[in-house]
Amino acid sequence: MKRMDYFLSTCRAASVLGGALMLAACAGQPEYYALSSEPGVPAGSMKVTSRDAAKPGTMTLDAQAPIAMHDEQTVRPANIDAQKMQARFAKALSAQPLPPTRFTLYFVEGSDTLTAESQKAITSILDEIKQRPAPDLVVVGHTDRVGSLSNNDRLAAVRANTIRQQLISRGIDAESIQATGRGERDPLVPTADEVAEPRNRRVEILVR
Repeated sequence: MKRMDYFLSTCRAASVLGGALMLAACAGQPEYYALSSEPGVPAGSMKVTSRDAAKPGTMTLDAQAPIAMHDEQTVRPANIDAQKMQARFAKALSAQPLPPTRFTLYFVEGSDTLTAESQKAITSILDEIKQRPAPDLVVVGHTDRVGSLSNNDRLAAVRANTIRQQLISRGIDAESIQATGRGERDPLVPTADEVAEPRNRRVEILVR
C-alpha cells in the first residue's frame, strides 16, 4: 500500500494537504477514503474518524480493509472493491500529481563512471521526468567505505554532479536539479571500513 493516504469523492479536483490527497465531497454524497496499492512499498495504515460528534465512529484502513466511506450515518467499511473504486474516480485520480519516484544508479569502483546497466537506466529516468510539467529532482551521491572520509565526500559529490550534468545535457532544466554528496555516511549495505561494496557506490535520484 502507498504511504500516502487518499480521501476520495466525486466532486472537485484533488489538492494535496499534509501528505494526503483530498477531494471535497458534494453535499449529501458520501466521502471515500482508500489506501492505494503500489508495488514494492510496505503496507501502511490510516485511521478515519467521523467529523460529526453526534455520529461517532472510527475505522482503521489497512491491507485487510483498504476502503471506507463517510456518509450521513458514520464512518464504515465501503461496499466497493479497489477496481471499482479506480473506475468510479478515474477522472479525479487522473488529476492528482504523480507520486515521487526514486531511482538508484551504480558506479564503477573509485570513479564517476556508471556501470553499463545503470547507464541504460538513464532513459527510464528521463521518461519519468518528462511526465511531470514542473519536475523537481534531488540527486544524492554515495560511496563505499574504501578510502578516506574526505576522498569519499569528494567522490560522492562528483558522482552526483556527473548525473546532474548528464540530465542537463539531455534537456532537463538545470534549475530543477539539486545535487549533493553524502560520501560513505549512508551505506545501502553496512560494511566494515575498506570493504568494496558495489551497492554502496551509487547515486539516488528522487523525482517529484
